[in-house]
Amino acid sequence: MRKNSIKNTRINMEVQRELSEIIRLEIKDPRVNGAMTSVVAVEVTPDLKYCKAYISVLGDEERAKEAITGLKSAVGYIRRELARRVNLRNTPEISFVLDQSIEHGVNMSRLIDEVTRDLKD
Repeated sequence: MRKNSIKNTRINMEVQRELSEIIRLEIKDPRVNGAMTSVVAVEVTPDLKYCKAYISVLGDEERAKEAITGLKSAVGYIRRELARRVNLRNTPEISFVLDQSIEHGVNMSRLIDEVTRDLKD
């Protein structure tokens, strides 16, 4: 299976949907529940062995690091729930990566607004 095949894209979307639901409803860790945590993207390797989940956390950087630590401590439970919900030959090993693209986009938008405001003056 190629990396960008239709089947791999469908698997990525299904895993992302289930991971979002598991994190939102099943995880009881206050480090994860205390912050607004969302799964931005998921990349499952074509051999279904590894999964990289990009997580966005609303809040400061310390809260984001705590949320990622909480998710890493619950990775066994999350993987077991994912195996129960998604029928795959192999359940991938999940690694969580902090995604700051949303914060970066908001920051860039703010900078552009400042520059346009300065040009009008």
